Amino acid sequence: MAGVLGAVLSGVLAAPPAQAQALFGAGEVDANRFLLVAAPIGSAGERFQLNIYEQLKGTRPCFAVGEGKPAAVNPLLSTFDFTGICSRFIDANGYSLRIGGSDLATSYRLSVVREGQDILLVARPTKATGLGEMVVARTGGLGSGFLKLELEPNWRLMRRQFGGRSLGHVYVYTDAAPVAAPGGMPSAMPGMPAAVPGMPGMPAAKPPEGQSASPAAPAPATDAPAAR
Repeated sequence: MAGVLGAVLSGVLAAPPAQAQALFGAGEVDANRFLLVAAPIGSAGERFQLNIYEQLKGTRPCFAVGEGKPAAVNPLLSTFDFTGICSRFIDANGYSLRIGGSDLATSYRLSVVREGQDILLVARPTKATGLGEMVVARTGGLGSGFLKLELEPNWRLMRRQFGGRSLGHVYVYTDAAPVAAPGGMPSAMPGMPAAVPGMPGMPAAKPPEGQSASPAAPAPATDAPAAR
């Protein structure tokens, strides 16, 4: 049995990008358990990267969020061994972009950038796809330290799935491409289909109720936490 499972997983890892993307589905998550964070990097604190925190159990809080915009975040999980209590997704191994049935992990990267008087989470193409940048989330103002990122309308988080089983990887997800505001960067590419041609799609899921990212209530974990 172990040999068969190993062969299956080896085939997944060795598959070409389009074939590998077709293997992954997307499942709903409880948005109240998650928090998107602009986490400072470097000694100057002027650059940021995306962190996503998940409250798996209510043993103790994984994060605390302040009032106002931008809202300061206290990453409490960094002060204790959070194994089995929290998950922390800090790079492309833990999160990626998905639009409808298309897993865009190899086509887009998620970057946190300063734009005027705001800090934005932007999806940027990594290859010449003919598709532009997308604003996915924003802090609502400038600040220092860890800051909460609020998802733009029609964006939410989902869980990557394989064979109906949830994995330790999170999608920043939208059903279809929203249209850009006049004179602004689009929240997604106008006219993009729910499934990119050449990438087999899946039906778009209905959004979960509520988009709050406040600390979660106690509940059992449904899958293994991602690597720290």
